[in-house]
Amino acid sequence: MNWISTLTANTFMPIQATEIAKEVDMLYAFLIISSLIAFVILIGGMTWFLVKFKRTTVDQKSAYITHNNFAEFLWSFIPLLIMLAIFYWGMVIFNKLRIIPEVVDNEIHVTAEQWAWTYSYQNGKEMYSSANEPMVVPVNKATKIVLTSKDVIHSFYVPAFRVKQDAIPGKFTELWFEPNQTGEFIVFCTEYCGTKHSGMMIKIKVVPSDEFATWYHSEKKGADTPADKGKALFAQKGCASCHSLDGTRVVGPTFKGVYGLARKFADGTSASADENYLKESILVSSAKIVEGYPAAMPIYQGQLSDEEVANLIEYIKTVK
Repeated sequence: MNWISTLTANTFMPIQATEIAKEVDMLYAFLIISSLIAFVILIGGMTWFLVKFKRTTVDQKSAYITHNNFAEFLWSFIPLLIMLAIFYWGMVIFNKLRIIPEVVDNEIHVTAEQWAWTYSYQNGKEMYSSANEPMVVPVNKATKIVLTSKDVIHSFYVPAFRVKQDAIPGKFTELWFEPNQTGEFIVFCTEYCGTKHSGMMIKIKVVPSDEFATWYHSEKKGADTPADKGKALFAQKGCASCHSLDGTRVVGPTFKGVYGLARKFADGTSASADENYLKESILVSSAKIVEGYPAAMPIYQGQLSDEEVANLIEYIKTVK
């Protein structure tokens, strides 16, 4: 069925710059074609019945049609099977789009605001859409985008990659993509965010891996990477008195290997230690108390900026 995906992309869909884009287009094309077939059968059948059984004289008796359980079963069961198949197909593609691989080659933090984007790399390099700087990523490598917003809800949409995710104030959201070709691809904000919403566009520049590595390391970093800043803040706030870095049990849970770990809480619930959990635990430590530990950590809400929290999280990620 690759010809369906190719035909769709070459006629009325954006370029397919990831493998998942081909799968999305194939499902979309199947929906269009199956809907067309269903339309022809339904309307064509209805038209045929109207012509064939049309009353031609005033005294002509209506045709007597007997009940057929098997026919009724078929026209209900067959569409059910098709709908279940579409649901499963869509679920598989949705999971591929939403479940980020455990190992990604590149991670970029993207912050939205009216009406610009800032993208920060793990080595401390920052790029700005206001300066017409593209986001640079390697080809055939998985890139993870961590999104947030400074003001209102924005939305990060890359038509060529078939990925879209909202950037929400006070929260981290994620998406990922793996481009399969080089070039420049447009990113739109697809959540109305004010008077200049339509101009809130950037480009993703996909380059060969060796070129990306050269670009990534060629320019001088900032004074420190986000993880370096987080490490300094960790020491400054005295976090080591309650959280070890080597797995040792102290007042609070260790930071060793905590990122991505499943956490069980005193109230019986559980969650993965992702960016949102870590942010909540830093700012409002009483929200979720890890089982077996006291509620001893102070509240840092209002004491730490979003940037400081993000830096602490980046540092925690490095503690393996």
